[in-house]
Order: sequence, then structure tokens, then C-alpha cells
Amino acid sequence: MPSPIESVLTAAREFLGERLSCAEADRALHGHGQDPYPPVPPAAVAFAENTEEVSRLLALCHAQGVPVTPFTAGTALGGHVTPVHGGISLDLSRMDKVLAINADDLDARVEAGVKHRALAEILKEKGLFFPVDPGSDSSLGGMCATRASGTATVLYGTVRDNVLGLTVVLADGRVIHPGRRVRKSATGYDLTRLFIGSEGTLGVITEIQIRLRALPAAVSAAVCQFPTLADAVNTVIAVQQASIPVARSELMDEVEMGACIGYSGLEGFQALPTLFFEFHGASPRSVQEQAEATGAIAAAHGGSGFAWATAAEERARLWKARYDGFWAGQSLIPGCTALSTDAVVPISRLAEMILGAKEDIRASGMTAPIVGHAGEGNFHALILLPPGDAQAQEQAEILDRKIVARAMALGGSCSGEHGIGLGKMEFMREEHGEDALDVMRAIKHALDPRGILNPGKMLPDKEGVLLSGKENQESFIL
Repeated sequence: MPSPIESVLTAAREFLGERLSCAEADRALHGHGQDPYPPVPPAAVAFAENTEEVSRLLALCHAQGVPVTPFTAGTALGGHVTPVHGGISLDLSRMDKVLAINADDLDARVEAGVKHRALAEILKEKGLFFPVDPGSDSSLGGMCATRASGTATVLYGTVRDNVLGLTVVLADGRVIHPGRRVRKSATGYDLTRLFIGSEGTLGVITEIQIRLRALPAAVSAAVCQFPTLADAVNTVIAVQQASIPVARSELMDEVEMGACIGYSGLEGFQALPTLFFEFHGASPRSVQEQAEATGAIAAAHGGSGFAWATAAEERARLWKARYDGFWAGQSLIPGCTALSTDAVVPISRLAEMILGAKEDIRASGMTAPIVGHAGEGNFHALILLPPGDAQAQEQAEILDRKIVARAMALGGSCSGEHGIGLGKMEFMREEHGEDALDVMRAIKHALDPRGILNPGKMLPDKEGVLLSGKENQESFIL
């Protein structure tokens, strides 16, 4: 008698054909994201091309109790796409169509596999943009699954604020369409927000109705360097408190800035704490006023070299260096991987938080450059793990816990935008409390009673945190 996974593979081949792969290379690629956690190859990879195929596959897996882990771009930093219980990796990357752009209503409908940069190019031709910018070339489905934000959140909000509706396939194969194209609705439970940030544990998002914005008539970027990290962070706080409508407010410490100078060839800068700003407005005069007001605040906090640029080429050069910050940081130790922290605190506590994190990093002896979306109190320490260092992972996790503990003590959260995945589950009980976790478990059980959707993620069980799922893994790995 065939095993559950063999039954699913046999039935799925009837409609997926060669797009159901058991090839070692495909399985290895889908066994991890951009994270430092041990990879786990799935039994097979299913490359779906439409919602109907996703529905049929999930119905099969639900009937047989076979785990399914959604996968699109594989850029997740927290172990979200690692199929720790084996089973099927459901790849949505071929679902990459922009289905509709409604310029008059400033909205669009896209499939889950549409990449951020490809969408930006299409929208630019119509004078539009999608304001959620995570920096990496993430998929829209992955961004919704992890409740992503990024560099422009300080002005435009997170993905939660810029999604109007979804198409979601439930664990048993049913398809639902929470949300509409309207800007507001007062009907029923807000299922759209329930699935955003659920990391594939409640359903598989296949289509997204997104909110668009008109490209600003005027844009300027500015860079300013500071003698100390405290000066830079206090500048961000003062700019926020002055209600200057900054579109982006990004921080690099001296370690990260030095890495970016070498990696991206940033000439004319020093390895000092640095702020990157961007201003959007209806006219050149409006962005000039924003830049001048910000420059005055920076100067009052010891900032120097405040230079702002309106030319698209210069702005692109500066922001490309910021977007490449993850790779620049990793270039400090060739061949390393990185554990990225993701703490967020109330903006007034940011200086205390980051300076405390710097002390934790120094005490650990590890290399961990800091980058951050400082305008909303969120930052990342990229804890570098040297190749071949067996103790580095454990040391990095200890450092991560210390940073999270600081954030929680300051009224913050363990994750501002990377989600929970594997790496943050142990903090869920402290952040939410057992009663709230029980509510989450009840929702999970109601929507996924057999526990097939991305199992071993998001929620710790009642006894403790399950990080590997090895006890159930053998049955679903061929």
C-alpha cells in the first residue's frame, strides 16, 4: 500500500506533470531561505501556475495529512520556507502575472509570485508605484505572508496598510476571496488582515489586490554623517517629532557604512554612523523645505556633510548602496552567513535600544553591523557567522536573545518585519501571553485541522518550542 506522500505525488502528477519535481537540485533549493538555519529538503517540489492547481494540490495533501510549505522568492530570513516536516514545497514563483491595473482607482491585482522590482517597472510606466519596499526583490505573496514593510514604511505604512483583498486557498482546497477593491468596509471579520502575516500557516495566498500611489512629482535624497551613533539616532527621533513627512529614514552604524563604502564603491563618505533620507512632495519647493528642515535638525545633533540630491541617477546610486546593505555586511567575513535580528521599539526608546544592542555586540565579540528603518524604530543587527565555526550559531542566538530582551523591556517587539518563522517562536509566549497563543492555536486548528500548512512554524506548542519536527519528518521525505 502506498504511503501518504506517494499517494499525493501519484495523484498530483496527473495535473502537474513534470512540474512536480523530485530532483535533488530542486529539493535542495527549496530546503531553506536566506537564513542560517539547517536546511531540510522536501520530498518534492510542486510548481503551481494558477489558483486551481494550488487548490487541487492542497485538497490532496489535506486528505492524506501531507505537509505543505509555500515558497516563492526564497528571500525569507527567518526559516519560514524550510519544510521542517518534509512533505511538499509549493512553489508559486511561476504565478507571476499582473492581472489588472486600475489607474483611476489606484489599485491593482497581482499573482503571488510577482516580484517587487518587476512590478515597480510596470507601474512606473503608468506613473504609479506600490509603496511597500523591502529592499530585496521579494515576491508580493511572500511580503503579505510575513507582513513585510521596508524602507518607505515611515510614510506609507506596511503591506498590511496597502492590501485591499486577497485570494486564499485553505488547507482543504477551498478558495476564498476576503476583501474588496474599496478603501473601507464594515462587514464581518477582517479575514484579509488575518492572513497577512500568517506565514502560510492558515492558507496559501495566490492573488493580492494592492493599493497604489501616484509617483510623487518631486523627490530628493539626502545623506548625513555623525560623530556618534547616539547623534544619528537622536536626529531621527527629532525629525519624527517635528512632523517632517520624511518618506525614508534609514540608519547605518559605522561598521555597516564601512562595509558599504567598500562593497558599493561609495566615494566621498567615511565609515561613520550615517542616515539616508528621502523626501516626497508635490513640488521641488516642498521637498527642498523638508530637506532643509531635516538638515537643520541634523546639524544641531552634530551631523555633517548633509547633501541632498534630486537627480534620479544620484538618488539611485545612494539607495542601491542601502539596498545592498545585507550583502555588504556579509562581505566583511567572506563565505559567512548572517542571523538578522529584527527588533522594533517605540521611536522615543530607539537610542537606548540601539546603544544597548551595540554594547551587547561588543560583549559578544561577534561582528554584527547594524542597519535600520530608524524612522519607525526598527533595526537589524546582521550577526555574521564565520564559515566552519560550529559555535557561531549558538553565540549568535544568544546575542539575538539579549537584543530581543532589551526590546521587550522597552515596550517593543521581537520582530518588526521579518516575521516569526523558526527563529522567533521562542519569544511568542513572552510577547503575547499563553491566553493569546491559545486563541491563535484555535484559529489555526479551525482553518487547518490536520496541521498540514507550514507545520513547525509560528506558534510554540503547549509544552515548548518545536524547532525541527524531526519526529514526524521521516514519513514525508522519500
